[in-house]
Amino acid sequence: LYAEFIGQLASPQNVEIRARVEAFVKEIPFAEGTEVKQDELLFKLDDGPYQQRLNAANGMLAEANAALAKYQADVNRLKPLAEKRAVPQQDLDNAIASVDVGKASVLSAQARVESAQLDLSYCTVTAPMNGVIGAKQVSIGELVGKGQPTLMATMSTLDPIWFYCNISEVQYLRYQTEIRLTGKTAEDLPVTLLLSTSSEHPDKGRIVFMDRAVDAKTGTLRVRASFTNSESLLRPGMFARIRVDIGVRTNSILVPERAVTELQGKNFAWVIGADNMATQRAVKVGETIGENLLILKGLEAGDRIITEGLQKVREGKPVEPKTAAEMAQAAAAQAAQQAEARQAKEGETKHGKE
Repeated sequence: LYAEFIGQLASPQNVEIRARVEAFVKEIPFAEGTEVKQDELLFKLDDGPYQQRLNAANGMLAEANAALAKYQADVNRLKPLAEKRAVPQQDLDNAIASVDVGKASVLSAQARVESAQLDLSYCTVTAPMNGVIGAKQVSIGELVGKGQPTLMATMSTLDPIWFYCNISEVQYLRYQTEIRLTGKTAEDLPVTLLLSTSSEHPDKGRIVFMDRAVDAKTGTLRVRASFTNSESLLRPGMFARIRVDIGVRTNSILVPERAVTELQGKNFAWVIGADNMATQRAVKVGETIGENLLILKGLEAGDRIITEGLQKVREGKPVEPKTAAEMAQAAAAQAAQQAEARQAKEGETKHGKE
């Protein structure tokens, strides 16, 4: 038994590369649509203004450190004098307070330096991961990051690649019952990926995720399967199918789908008895497997069923059953007779003309 589902391929990780500072684009060294490595340079923005801000912040930090050093020296000088009551205690207290203010100024200046360094680092945009990068969304000389982070490109990982599909609640319950009979779980089943060209992906995949709940609006459950994609042949957005190998059901009966008719929500098959009398029998059908139906109840091994000429059959009426091979032989014999008759007629016509 196997189950097939239609769905779409998706990347496990899509990352938008955006400008985090306002600047002009100076360099775009990558090639669009190619694989890039983590930390590879993608965009270089004009960092002149941010370098100046960093220099100014470093200058302010140096001033704060110099002021702190002076305040500390004042404390060191006034402390022994205050102990000897050579200077007022208030002068020492003011000097100690100045040291605390100086330390706060140093911390504030250090924060401005770190902020300037961070903004400067944003001018060099590198790849956050290994993956394939799409088309660039900006050009050299364009102003980015003004007002909001400008989208410059998008990256995606392709190996592995994910397949998403939605299965109905009925399918979920039916297949889970079959899977439990095999003693396995859905994650243990081999999964085959079928592409839009009907070709099979060479590597088997597996189910890695089932959503926690059925969507109340659609009555479906979202399922994800994972496949290796070392050659990056598969791309996000492709439509495909998966075939899940559920296992083997022993002692099962398959009949051609055309042999089963549906009437008022029930399924029937015409069975030929030993006396060549046709009887309509109710059957319970299961999954569709190729061009056949799995019969769960109603037929036994060895039963003869009618697959052609169902419109001529009547309940309790005798029939003249023929197998497919016998029908082919009869058709071939009839065709041969028609050919002989046609040749004979052509010979008579030719003789009459002479």
